[in-house]
Amino acid sequence: MNYGNIKECDIADGPGVRVSLFVSGCRHHCKGCFNKETWDFGYGKPYTKETEDEIIRLLAPSYIQGLTLLGGEPFEPENQEELAGLLKRVRETYPDKDIWCYTGYLYDVDLSKGGKVYTEVTEEMLSYIDVLVDGEFIEEEKDVTLVFRGSRNQRIIELGKEEALYSLAGRPPHRRNS
Repeated sequence: MNYGNIKECDIADGPGVRVSLFVSGCRHHCKGCFNKETWDFGYGKPYTKETEDEIIRLLAPSYIQGLTLLGGEPFEPENQEELAGLLKRVRETYPDKDIWCYTGYLYDVDLSKGGKVYTEVTEEMLSYIDVLVDGEFIEEEKDVTLVFRGSRNQRIIELGKEEALYSLAGRPPHRRNS
């Protein structure tokens, strides 16, 4: 896997101050993409153990809220194994930091068992991610007033929360009386 950039102090791709990893390789080729150079799987630098160590080091300060994966496309099958290892290490080292991931693939279609890019590590990757922003960028639905999204079709999904599953099912969650 290659990566295009590591932003040490990103405030645009999730809440708070974040470390963001821009991976290389994307088959979506969205019209109006802000990062076209990362479409090429060979773009940037090789992702190595030293790269991973650097990301872990950059996440250490208390003012860093978490890690964001974007690209390129983190869920391209070629990228998933390396990223699953990184996410596991981040979760083990910094259990209180959050992990966001941007993908053009749809959570409930492409990333589910039998989906277009489902691999043996997709579920593991998803298990470490707190918030998934899914859906291709669609230039005709671009809206600069959206927080953490580029176009209206994209969804912000809090993984691991019952509400996310009900939201995707199109019905409200059942609330227990306390």
